[in-house]
Amino acid sequence: MAEPLTEETVRHFAREWVDAWNAHDLERILSHYAEDVVLRSPVAARLLPESSGEIRGIDALRAYFARGLAAIPNLRFDLVEPLWGLSSIVLYYDNNRGNRTAEFMEFDNSGKVTRVVANYSA
Repeated sequence: MAEPLTEETVRHFAREWVDAWNAHDLERILSHYAEDVVLRSPVAARLLPESSGEIRGIDALRAYFARGLAAIPNLRFDLVEPLWGLSSIVLYYDNNRGNRTAEFMEFDNSGKVTRVVANYSA
């Protein structure tokens, strides 16, 4: 296992991740994720019913995120607070619609996100 995450590392990652999304820079967004990333999301289940809500691999993630960015041109995230454990974080943020989201992200030894579980306010 890599060294445990530090507050500085977590805050830097959270700022960079939010800034990449707010810039709508797909490649910058994807730079945070490992090649074998797995994302589970109720939004993915709704938009891509055949996925059962699970997106596997960086290429599938690229297509999913590109679709989201195209569908919501005013997409914006406002970070509320990052939370962290030994090798995982939860980014708690508001989106452009004022809805709260919490994304659990687990990191590999190289500092890339390998697993994401997205949760949304009702």
